[in-house]
Amino acid sequence: MTKNPRRFVPNDFDPSDAAQIEPLGDKLLQRPIASPAELEAWLLDFSEFCVVIDEYGSRKYIDQTCHTDDEAIQKAYMHYVEEIEPRFKPLEFALQKKFIDSPHRSALTGERYAMLSRNWQTEIELFREQNVPIETQVTKLVNDYDKISAAQTVEFRGKTYTMPQMVRFSEEPDRQLREEAWIASNNRRLVDREAIESIFDKLLPLRATIARNAGMDNFRDYCWKRFRRFDYSPDDCLRFADSVEKCVVPLRFELAQQRAQAMGLDKLRPWDMAVDVKSRAPLRPFHESEIDIWVDKTRKIFDRLSPSLGEQFDSLRVNGNLDLASRKGKAPGGYQSFLAESLQPFIFMNAAGTNRDLAVLLHEGGHAFHSMAARDEPLHFLRSAPMEFCEVASMAMELLAEDHLDEFYGPEEHARSKRQHLEGIVQVLTWIATIDSFQHWLYTNPGHTRRQRQEKWLEIFTRFDAPVDRSGLDPYFESFWQRQLHLFHVPFYYIEYGIAQLGALQLWMKSKEDPRLALNNYRNGLKLGGTRPLPKLFAAAGINFDFSRKTIEPLMNFVQEELASLPV
Repeated sequence: MTKNPRRFVPNDFDPSDAAQIEPLGDKLLQRPIASPAELEAWLLDFSEFCVVIDEYGSRKYIDQTCHTDDEAIQKAYMHYVEEIEPRFKPLEFALQKKFIDSPHRSALTGERYAMLSRNWQTEIELFREQNVPIETQVTKLVNDYDKISAAQTVEFRGKTYTMPQMVRFSEEPDRQLREEAWIASNNRRLVDREAIESIFDKLLPLRATIARNAGMDNFRDYCWKRFRRFDYSPDDCLRFADSVEKCVVPLRFELAQQRAQAMGLDKLRPWDMAVDVKSRAPLRPFHESEIDIWVDKTRKIFDRLSPSLGEQFDSLRVNGNLDLASRKGKAPGGYQSFLAESLQPFIFMNAAGTNRDLAVLLHEGGHAFHSMAARDEPLHFLRSAPMEFCEVASMAMELLAEDHLDEFYGPEEHARSKRQHLEGIVQVLTWIATIDSFQHWLYTNPGHTRRQRQEKWLEIFTRFDAPVDRSGLDPYFESFWQRQLHLFHVPFYYIEYGIAQLGALQLWMKSKEDPRLALNNYRNGLKLGGTRPLPKLFAAAGINFDFSRKTIEPLMNFVQEELASLPV
């Protein structure tokens, strides 16, 4: 799919030139709107303006995560952060307000425009011009965190490894090797512990100031409104954590006990949690040097689900929108970014040849399919669904592809991969409850000390963790939260994964009964983009928007049954 021709933004417009932004925005601000039809045409032009700026910013972000050690690229990204965003944000706010204040808005009926009005009314209520430079400071601090994380390498047994590459050793049968690798990795993290604590100490008051400026009591309330969480409350999230403790933690304990028994251990240590219990070689679906072979086989999986999905995935390779290999200088993690004007997704990863890498590419592929399913929506503002549903797109794709991993594995390895996936879901639900509970405490207890933060972290971590012997390892676990980049990048954006995981499990259950119907429902939900509220997006996908014990308990029973059917 090629990008749409511009109708408002000049083809020679340079989004890196801050001086060109305001005149173009002023044209939209000053344009008279005399009818509903003119308002709709104006919205399309505003959308195009945003699309051009958005793609420019996305490309700068992509470049800097791919090359954190390139000074020119970092300078170009910071130019966007310091010069372009601060110019554009006030204009965007003024244009949103022009739409909200228009007497013709009420004539634009239907759910699409109702969603747009609700979203922008919220943006207007939150926007404060004095917050723009503070948000720039926050972005710069987060970028400092990224650079510290990306620069972390480990000298181990005569070689230098990135942190993602060190993960491979956690699956090695040699227990002494696993322990040494775990200690080496965490010793390296301790080197930066103080610097990262200092960054976080600066972020907390800045975010509290942003909330106060917007008239909110605390940053949690500010985030709730900013993330447009109209369909659930902070108390619902705390109840989610309670339900995880009651319904998921016991299953995690049971799985840990099975692991210890199978390994012949009295106590599990942290480096015993990822290795195969029968000391079989780690699952290696591809070699890290064989990225093209990995991509080819992943495309075949998508083809088997639907040929059109295979074609869409292949378009990312054709357009050069895959950067998957781990290398020094890349930021940690993985993501999908949609290039708004090119109408193409970009997938970023740090692959090291592990089974988890296979799952991550399927996950980000789900995000890419979501972006492409919704790209026919004319208004840029309505293409993106709430994150709670965006993550259904990605997590459900991991599960729907589960039966097709024979592209990489024989029967025994396939069963091992599925067990790892399901056990991983149990683990991640407890980790989500951990991180989310910690965030609630962080931002509703302003002025806390580092020691108080450390103690609260260990209390919450212990509440949801598996029965693992951590004796002698306290210094490592006291700052374990620092590796969770969401705490730095997007506070309170983590519960979405839990809500979405429950939605994905519901879709997977339904696919066991009727695979074609489940996939059709999945795609029906994706194509709606952000034109419906959360409960309706979930309903379009044939699932329930609910993350209470009523939903969690039967899903955990289903997962437990599936695990029981698999060989250990």
